Amino acid sequence: MSSHSLTSAHLSTADLPRPISEPSPSFVVMAKPIGPLCNLACSYCYYLPKTGLFPTRERFRMSDEVLEAFVAAFIGASPGPTVHFVWHGGEPTLAGIGFYRRAVELQRRYLPEGWTCWNSLQTNGTLLDDRWCSFLAEERFAVGISIDGPSVVHDASRRDRHGRPSHARTMNGFRRLRAHGVDPDVLCTVNSTTVKAPLDIYRYFLDQGVTWLQFIPVVERGPDGGPTEATVAPGAFGRFLCAMFDEWVRHDVGRVGVQNFLEPLLVLLGQSPNLCVMAETCGLALAIEHDGSVYSCDHFVDTGHRLGDVRRDGLASLVRSARQQAFGRDKQGTLPEACLKCPVLALCNGGCPKQRLVRLVEGEGGAGRNYLCAGYKAFYAHALPYLRRMAVAADLGQPLSGVMSQLEAEERGQRRRWRETGRNEPCPCGSGKKFKACCFGKLRR
Repeated sequence: MSSHSLTSAHLSTADLPRPISEPSPSFVVMAKPIGPLCNLACSYCYYLPKTGLFPTRERFRMSDEVLEAFVAAFIGASPGPTVHFVWHGGEPTLAGIGFYRRAVELQRRYLPEGWTCWNSLQTNGTLLDDRWCSFLAEERFAVGISIDGPSVVHDASRRDRHGRPSHARTMNGFRRLRAHGVDPDVLCTVNSTTVKAPLDIYRYFLDQGVTWLQFIPVVERGPDGGPTEATVAPGAFGRFLCAMFDEWVRHDVGRVGVQNFLEPLLVLLGQSPNLCVMAETCGLALAIEHDGSVYSCDHFVDTGHRLGDVRRDGLASLVRSARQQAFGRDKQGTLPEACLKCPVLALCNGGCPKQRLVRLVEGEGGAGRNYLCAGYKAFYAHALPYLRRMAVAADLGQPLSGVMSQLEAEERGQRRRWRETGRNEPCPCGSGKKFKACCFGKLRR
């Protein structure tokens, strides 16, 4: 397997997963300064119910004491020289600009000489005004904004607590960021609604000038233990990715970065993926709540996965604790036999443990199979031939975008063969049937 680096100079910014362009700490912490509070009430949100972990009259706001303890502990546990802070929610902008000014002030106080901080904010964008955007630009925050596509799709699931649509406010925030020189990444969920319109969604983002996209599948367990209504179906998820990949690989490689497509490329090049869901083990992406409680993972914020308090325990000792180490190993250690024999195991590694909803057949060891297994298999089977070409190009020092001209030339020849085949001749697809009884009329001629 090649060890060629995707950070080589011949690759453009859109050619590679953005997180790899920034030095990574040994672990990351998703900080929740406002806890699970949000001004939206998205139908598929897994984090809003976390309010139940706290007292009825809880004031969901990270105190200055907790903030300082977190900043000091995280910088102290980081290998440096760049420390990556991730601010998440809920909706983190509800904490106010003053909170982040204080965070930046504390970062500068605790940073060793020669070190820098890189701040990343994930937001729904609805509260971003010129004052916010000016601050984010001035302090060089990386911003991720959650958009589910055009308004008809986005507003089906992403409404506020009064039932009002949020798309117009989100896009206003997006445009204000761009006006202030901040090029936001876009996070789009793939749920039971958005999965029906892959190309409409993808082309909408292109029309908005988006240069970096990440698609997150919604998989949530309902009260009966099965998937919720908003959960995306496995087969539909696979078709969604395949349809979008076909568009991207023919027209937009090197112009638009899609993390779902570029992360597998890292693996083919012998590198470790940035996405924890693709990694062999877990445990290096923790979460800290507003009250200082530290949890094993953003998807496991519950009493059983509370590791301690940052004010008392710091962070380095918690991430190295026996409990957290066991949590991390369990992802690999509980894989069923079917996963261990899977030809695309290196690209999936069982996915997120939170999504292992499929019960195993009797006698099969492990903790369950990933709900989206069939979708991932279909996507990788479809995309791998193209991704392998791109990996070869990267090894040869050639731009990944060359795959587009290769496919254009090949498909031009294929279309010519289809046009020149008579109705009663053998079908060019190799089925053995006559063309008129097989693919005639199904393909572009």
